[in-house]
Amino acid sequence: MAKKIVQAKPVGNATGLRIGAFILWALGLACEVVGILFLLQKIMIPEAYLLWALIGALVLDMIFVIIGSQLWKRANHIDPASEKNKLAFWCQNNLGVIISVIAFAPIIILILLNKDADKKTKAIATVVAVAALAITGLSSYDWNPVSQEDLARATGYFQGREVYYTPGGKVYHATEDCGYLKNSTTIEKGGVESAFEHNKTRLCKSCAKKLGVTSETLPVQE
Repeated sequence: MAKKIVQAKPVGNATGLRIGAFILWALGLACEVVGILFLLQKIMIPEAYLLWALIGALVLDMIFVIIGSQLWKRANHIDPASEKNKLAFWCQNNLGVIISVIAFAPIIILILLNKDADKKTKAIATVVAVAALAITGLSSYDWNPVSQEDLARATGYFQGREVYYTPGGKVYHATEDCGYLKNSTTIEKGGVESAFEHNKTRLCKSCAKKLGVTSETLPVQE
């Protein structure tokens, strides 16, 4: 099977990605405010359309927050936080989760406390809002956080040498002839910083074994 090795493309600037994330989060919160105004009848809307208006606001809220969180996570892989302060490290990597709670918890509480909406509207809107919060929170959580220390160890070890990875893979490889790449038709190459940017933050176990490295000298995928 012929392999196609291509140069990895940059994923963007960390500052630009973070600005984009904040803009999208602000739009999501604006949708929540609109939903609250619908619920409190500050924006007058016929009762028959209230449920659909609420669902529309919640769905748009979810979309904006999720996309913003993906940009935020990508930025954190380009410009990661230090893991020396565990709380600050978690908060920076999972700011999207915090935003998710802010974007849905207030409107969920107001839906439950609202005495004017009919039971059907309250029940369906609550289910949709809780589901949106769960989906958004799980999507915003960084399941593979990277630290300044991780990146420093990797860049220090490879010192400018190129590494290899597949678009859908979870690890990077020290050489293009790694056994785990033998069935791959498209392989991307670039500096280890590029691998981190593309969410490949661990050296493959096979390459690590061949190089004789451990997690003390380089982050290794278990």
